[in-house]
Amino acid sequence: MSDLPLHVTSEVAPLRQVLVHIPGDEMALVSPENKHDLLFDDILFAEEAREEHQVMTKLFRRLVGHEDAVLELSDLVLEAFETPEARAYYVEELIELLPERNFEAYQSDLAGLDAKALHRFAFTGQAPFPVSAHPLPNLLFTRDLAAVVGNHVVLSTAARAARRPESALIRTVFRFHERFADVRERLIELPEEVSFEGGDLLVVSDKVVLIGQSERTSLGGAVQVARELLARTEIEHVLVVNLPKRRSCMHLDTVFTFVDEAMFVVYPPIIEGITENIYDLSSSDGEGEFTMRVHTSLHAALEEVMGREVTFIPCGDDPISQQREQWTDGANLFAIRPGLVVGYTRNRETYAKMKEHGFRIVDAESFLEYHGDGDIPLDDKIAIRLEGNELSRGRGGPRCMTMPLVRE
Repeated sequence: MSDLPLHVTSEVAPLRQVLVHIPGDEMALVSPENKHDLLFDDILFAEEAREEHQVMTKLFRRLVGHEDAVLELSDLVLEAFETPEARAYYVEELIELLPERNFEAYQSDLAGLDAKALHRFAFTGQAPFPVSAHPLPNLLFTRDLAAVVGNHVVLSTAARAARRPESALIRTVFRFHERFADVRERLIELPEEVSFEGGDLLVVSDKVVLIGQSERTSLGGAVQVARELLARTEIEHVLVVNLPKRRSCMHLDTVFTFVDEAMFVVYPPIIEGITENIYDLSSSDGEGEFTMRVHTSLHAALEEVMGREVTFIPCGDDPISQQREQWTDGANLFAIRPGLVVGYTRNRETYAKMKEHGFRIVDAESFLEYHGDGDIPLDDKIAIRLEGNELSRGRGGPRCMTMPLVRE
């Protein structure tokens, strides 16, 4: 059992532990008929997607260098479900989150399943009795389930019905898995009438977070998260970024991610092309009440709250390449440590721009061959290209597929 306490006060501090989910049987249940209901634009070749995902987690294990570097969501759910209390809680949450599905009629049947059978139902929607439930292919994107801020955990309330069962799963894991016993008093749950997903929260520092008000995180959700963080944590500033409400930029991290301590890859039409959309919420009483002021741009707001110059790198060269590469997650990179990030191979124009800012571009397999022992010069800026031809069709990049639990 890990003794690492949950701790995230930066998007780029060296990674110590991350939660992921490799595509499982649920991904093979996405079909041309149900893909839009499940929030997919295409169907993935599940076997190849798993292979691509395994290369990513191999990178994390090698570079972090300890046994508990990568936690698998499926394993945690199964372990949590070993207790009848956890199984009963999960079913109750499912009924509350999806009243329209009439799971209440099957409450005793579902709660009576053993751990393996309920796990299969939770992930695939399949049960030994005629209950109607969807598979959960979006569990691949563990980022959206919750967000660790300092030593607190903000639990998601998903915006779309297809993802609400994921909220029931992550709440069950944090409330019942022995690994997280010490954090249960630091869970932040939101009212059911608002929505919040973890892809909209970026931790700038121990004092500052960004929250996207997006297609998936409502204004009420952003404000409620801000209130809770200002009242219960060391956070002093919450910068709310008002985004267009459309699928192409469903979360803030689809158009903006850290690649170094003060360097970001951005989608310029939204991050630089829209102004007066940054709301700086700061505590006025230490109890969650706040004052608000508007910044002209995210660039200006970050320089002010960080107290340093920041650099924006565009995800592409011209407007067309930027649109194409944002669509395939060019602005959705994941930092293993400052200046060491992972993204998809296909976003070549983004890498060309990063190279202009001092990044060395390497393929994942080559990187593992030459630096697999973790011996990397700390002053090197490196972007690791991960083959993601199948994963990228799910509309989420390496940041979407990772939930950091512990950073230095």
